[in-house]
Order: sequence, then structure tokens, then C-alpha cells
Amino acid sequence: MGLTVAPVGAWFLAWIALAPLWVLVVKSAKREPHSLPCSSAPLLLCPLFWGIGYHGVAVSWITGVHPMTWMGVPWLASLAIALFCWVFLTLWGAALVVVWAVGITIFARNVGVFARVLIGTALWCGLESFWSTGALWWTSVSYTQSPHNLAILHLGQLSGPIAVTAALVTVNGLIAEAWLKYQGSKFKSNPSGFWLLASGFGLLVGLHLIGFGLYSRPLTQPPDAALKVGIIQGNVPNEIKLYPEGFRRAIAGYTSGYRTLASQGVDAVLTPEGALPFFQSDLMRSSLVAAVREKGVVAWVGAFGEEKDSYTNSLFTITDTGEIFSRYNKVKLVPLGEYIPFEQFLGGLINRLSPLEAHQVAGKPNQVFDTPFGRAIASICYESAFADHLRRQAASGGQFLLSAANNAHYSPSMPAQHHAQDVMRAIEGDRWAVRATNTGYSGIVDPHGRTKWISRLNTYELHAATIYRRQTQTLYVRWGNWLTPLLFVLAVLTWCNAGWVAIKN
Repeated sequence: MGLTVAPVGAWFLAWIALAPLWVLVVKSAKREPHSLPCSSAPLLLCPLFWGIGYHGVAVSWITGVHPMTWMGVPWLASLAIALFCWVFLTLWGAALVVVWAVGITIFARNVGVFARVLIGTALWCGLESFWSTGALWWTSVSYTQSPHNLAILHLGQLSGPIAVTAALVTVNGLIAEAWLKYQGSKFKSNPSGFWLLASGFGLLVGLHLIGFGLYSRPLTQPPDAALKVGIIQGNVPNEIKLYPEGFRRAIAGYTSGYRTLASQGVDAVLTPEGALPFFQSDLMRSSLVAAVREKGVVAWVGAFGEEKDSYTNSLFTITDTGEIFSRYNKVKLVPLGEYIPFEQFLGGLINRLSPLEAHQVAGKPNQVFDTPFGRAIASICYESAFADHLRRQAASGGQFLLSAANNAHYSPSMPAQHHAQDVMRAIEGDRWAVRATNTGYSGIVDPHGRTKWISRLNTYELHAATIYRRQTQTLYVRWGNWLTPLLFVLAVLTWCNAGWVAIKN
């Protein structure tokens, strides 16, 4: 499963990669029918190792934060921090898989095959929904399909990423149950295994046909909804970003890039997260804002906002008068980077490892980001993984997606995965997405998830493209994640029915 995401991107493996774990968990439960799940090592070790394999490989890019000597962190302390982050995030993701396996053994041990598939799918979707409400979230199994399998990703327009997750888990479950039926007998003597496998294949094909139907719908692009947007990829390495050399390079690169794009007739220019690492008061005195006054083209500038004794990671709308029209403050902060989760338990350890002080605060979750061109959906870096956060902004009238990020301190697989997240968000909300990153990948994505342009890595780049403001609302935008509650109701009814039948017999 770890090979399904960047850098390998073998997305097709996700349709079979969960099936072996399903088989092992069900067989272990049947071998020990009277044991408690927590007392059976196979029932815990198999999902733990599977979860470590998937989540550990998928988020291995987090180790790219090392070395942090440029921030004043000693080399060994930097290595310890990077390894701690990787291990912690890996085990957090693996915990979801372990809980799922325990749930299967409790609720689906003595039920029929199709009931077990339904309960297993509902449990996985419920756990992903619960995990995604917290601070640590990135590796939904749904994003294994992005940006390659655009047809299946269009199921996200129905109920968000959970619809894709449900499809993957259900198909894997049917394949696993078919194998369990096959073991010990041949399909000829036990044809139920064949029909389970046929059901899995039929569901796989049918879901792709539904997704392809959504993917094939033409996009309406009226001229009055057009918006020509420029992107600046500043390529300021993090090693110098917060020092005088980095300040000079950022000011020069973003100011000259803005002037170039403004002369090309763009309506607005987007810069990455923290493009100008200044506080708001210093930003307004910068040469970039002076250029905005001169050229009269709107700029969305990543900088730091002041919030009493703290600061926010913000995106500012600067109008032709050189004034701030609107400000969006990042809501979903990066754990262990922008703040310390479970600080009462981990704060002391982190503080001993690192001399850094964190004073960043999160923005309010109910923000809207109005611009001179209408309301936008704003996403700063890590927020791309939180589908419901962007869905809420689309439901509040957001007409296009602005994604600003700085992935400079990670390996190339991270910006590729980040692009994959934004592809999903563009499809789910039926919106054009404009991505500006510090060192790549910046890009333009249409509402069908097609990447119209993508930058190279570690280069200074400018790009201008026309997007279209949209006011459509997908089923997911209107109703949110309705599929998980529905699956839970069906699973509970199925489980109760199986228990009633067992009592009668």
C-alpha cells in the first residue's frame, strides 16, 4: 500500500493491498473464537505492521526536515526530532488500522460474508472520518488514487474522500472473502467464492463507470467568469529564508515577478505560503506592495499576521490602493512544526530537543476569504489534507481555490503528494485550483482534476493562466460526508439482525 503514493505512484495496487490483511485478521479471529481481541498477538501485530508499512512509507518525507542546523538546532537534536516526527506520525496512522482490526473481530466475527464486508467498510470509513477531525491527518487510503485515477476520484463529488475510501475497502473486502472461501476448496465445489470475486470485479467496474460519467460532464466556462491569474514560485531555500540573504532574495524575486506578470495582463497574482516572511506592518512597507500600488493588479501575498503577542500564518489580499482587502489565517497548523500536539505530554520532550520557541496561533475555523473577484477558498499548506475544511468554504460561496504552500524542507515525494491532495479538493468542490509553492510543485488544476500546468522543482518560475469562477455545488459540498452515517446505520442493522438470527437458532 505504501507504493501507491508518490514517489512510486502505483495506485492500482490499492485495490488489492488491503485484502491480505483482511484475510489474516478474519482467519486469526476464527482460530481464536473465544479470546479477547486485545489478548491475541496475531490480531494486533498484523494490522500494526500493515499500518506501519503504509503510513511509514507514505509519510517518510517528514524526515526531510533534517538537518535543521540552519535554524540553530544541533545536528543530533535535529535527527532526533525528525525521527520522532516520523515514528509518531507512523504509529498514529497505524493505530487506526489496529482499531479497525479489533472492531472487525468484535462486530463481524460471527456474521455472514456480505455483512462482514459492510461492517468492515463502515468501520474503516468511520475511523478515517474520526481521525481527520484531529490535527494529525494526511494518509487517507483515498489519496492513493490521486492524481492518476481521475474517474474514481469523481466519487468524491458525492460524499468526499470517504466515497473513494469506501470503494477501495469494499472491493478489497470482497476479494479477501473470495480468497477465504477458495482456501480449502475449489470454486467448482464452493461457487460462492467465485461469485464473491465476481462481485468485487463488478463493483470495481461499476464504480469506475459512475466516476467516468461524472468526469465526462463538460465544464461551463462563460467569459464573464474568467479570471487570469499569475503564479510566482519564488524558490527561496529554507536555509536562507529567515535570514537577510533570504529576505533580499524574496523581495527581489517576488517584486520583479509581480511586475512581469502584471505587464502580461493578469487580474491577480498568487504567491506561496510565507513568500515574504515579514509581519504585516513590515509587509505594507515592502517594495512588493509599492509595486501593487503602481501596477494596480491584485496580489495574494503569503506573510505573517500579528495577533496580540502571537502571530498567524496568513494570506493577504492586497488591492490596487496598496491596502489589505482581506486576510485568511491558517487554521490547520502543522503538528510538531507550527505547534506541539498533546503539549502537556510532549512539550517537555520537544523543548529539551529543540531551542526553538513557537508562538504561532491558528485562525478561526469559520473564516471566509473575500476578494475583489468574489469569495475564494483558501488553503495554506497542510490544510489541503482536510477535505471538510475546504468543503465548508465552498458551501459558503467560495468560487475558486487558492492553495499556497512551502514544501521546501521535504523530499520530492511530499510536494507530489501535496499536489495529489489539491487535485482531490478541486474535484470534490468542482472548482478550479491555483497552487503557488515556494520550490514546487506549483500548478493549475481544473474541476475535473486535470493538471493544466505544473512547475518543476527547485526553480524560479512565473506562470499565467485563465481559470473560471464557479458557483456549482456538488452533493458533497451540500451534504458533506453523508455516506459514513449511512454505512453505520446499515452496519448496525445488519449486525443486530445477525444477532437476532443467532438467538433464534
